[in-house]
Amino acid sequence: MSDLVTRAQITLLSRTLHAPEEKLTHLEKLGAANLHELQERLAAVMFAKHNAIFSRLSLLVPIIPLSISLPLVQKMVPPVMAGRAAGAIGVDHPKKAAEAVGMLQPGYAAEAAPYMDPHAVGRLADIAPPKPVMKIINELLRRGDYITAGPFLAYATPDLVRAVEEDVHDDEGLIRSASYSYSGENISVIIRHLLSGDGQRIPRLVRTILQGSKELRLAALSVFARCDTDVVVAIGDILFDVASADEIADLIETFIAGGAVPETLRFAGQLSPSALDLLAANPSVADVASIDAIAAAVDGSTEAAVWRGLLELAERTETGVSRRFGGALSHFDAATLARLPEVATTAHLWPPLLKVLATAEPDAQSRVGEPWSALPVLERGEIEQRIADLGLGEQLTALTATLQLTQ
Repeated sequence: MSDLVTRAQITLLSRTLHAPEEKLTHLEKLGAANLHELQERLAAVMFAKHNAIFSRLSLLVPIIPLSISLPLVQKMVPPVMAGRAAGAIGVDHPKKAAEAVGMLQPGYAAEAAPYMDPHAVGRLADIAPPKPVMKIINELLRRGDYITAGPFLAYATPDLVRAVEEDVHDDEGLIRSASYSYSGENISVIIRHLLSGDGQRIPRLVRTILQGSKELRLAALSVFARCDTDVVVAIGDILFDVASADEIADLIETFIAGGAVPETLRFAGQLSPSALDLLAANPSVADVASIDAIAAAVDGSTEAAVWRGLLELAERTETGVSRRFGGALSHFDAATLARLPEVATTAHLWPPLLKVLATAEPDAQSRVGEPWSALPVLERGEIEQRIADLGLGEQLTALTATLQLTQ
């Protein structure tokens, strides 16, 4: 199953091409980054053609006062046409376009917005007055048009972010719209402001997520898993302060059922130690089916963030659960296990990895050690030294013995 960001990019590409999503699912294998670039390039080409078509109309903007032209446009011009024309006008006359935002009826603007050049939206975000933009965003959220609202959030300036906190009260709409914003950096800016704002918005937002639908929960995970570490730490602490153990368990089950284990682990790997301890102690993590699902999603991965989430979580579970994680890890594909030392070294994950393996059964340790026994002598020696430094020599006897098989 594709990851959440990839699915969102397929949806955005579908909107750009006016094609059914099911006809584009074969492109999921390109991954989120490539799909985002493809969508951006296609949009640039398509809107460049629109801008050329409407360039003559743009020449009239300095001549006809907006107070005369805009009422006529809203009565006579279909929103589809107005949205496409807005790109050319926004490029040629950004200040006039920004002024026009404040004069448009929010309903008309919301109908036109899906057909606007996203880059024109970005230019307008820099200079448009926040209040009218918030009215348009609120109208988009009221209509459930989260795909269109996403770019508005992606280009949010500090003034617009402050306006979002004050004037946009649809928590679910904000989260679902943000899930269509590709940049984790931009999302982090918005969430960071909400965390530090006077409105105490985040606890309320977290409560909305806990009580929300599967779609909302997955959208929230997509958003938070892409945030900067300081944002994840703060969100995680609030989550575990607000939610009961049963609510956390229900959330985890939703994420696993939704095929969002990688995102869950990326999020978990950035939690504060106290929040991670609470997650590790949750009964849902000890469930055999959960362990199997988590392990299956990690097998084949070389992504450090995913491995960090798995190992940091497994290390903190009680011994019996950690043993099951170690056993599941030992059944990973040989190629995955062979690449694991490089991942552990690069991401500084040897301590949690070895501590998890120290709780595993001897045969599980041996299965992990078999592909490692083919490593160069120096690298095997480094692993043995790490084991000694952690004082795990006795617990990892089987692993050490397997490492020495080819020596």
